[in-house]
Amino acid sequence: MEAGPRDTDQQAPDARHEAGRLSPDGPDAPDEHAVVPEVEVELRPARRMRIWQLAPIVVLSALGSLMFAFPLAFEFGDGGPVVAMLGLLISGCAAGWGMMAARRVGHTWPGLPARGAVERPDWRVVGLYVAVGAVLVTLAVWRVARLG
Repeated sequence: MEAGPRDTDQQAPDARHEAGRLSPDGPDAPDEHAVVPEVEVELRPARRMRIWQLAPIVVLSALGSLMFAFPLAFEFGDGGPVVAMLGLLISGCAAGWGMMAARRVGHTWPGLPARGAVERPDWRVVGLYVAVGAVLVTLAVWRVARLG
């Protein structure tokens, strides 16, 4: 056996390598209309929630939950129910704001189809979400009403 160069693409270039070569003035005349496969590249960055989107939502939800919890835990006098209901409303607004921000970046609720999907949401999952939300709101309002 003789040690020598192996038979590789460098010794026998095929048409693909020839199509990519340039003359000093640009592409060779016969290769001007050669079909080159296109590659799709996503120009937009990945959609995700940024810290500046999350910070106000987290601050509002923490403030609202503390405003809701302190009048329930300690005696606040006559203003307790008002402060608790205001805290409940602020928490609800922060939750809605968080859900809208999450939906905007493409997140969905568990059990529901993605945004723009052709499949319809299952009515049992939607009913479960509505029932749990109604129970939570009823318990919160009932607890605040008992303060007064």
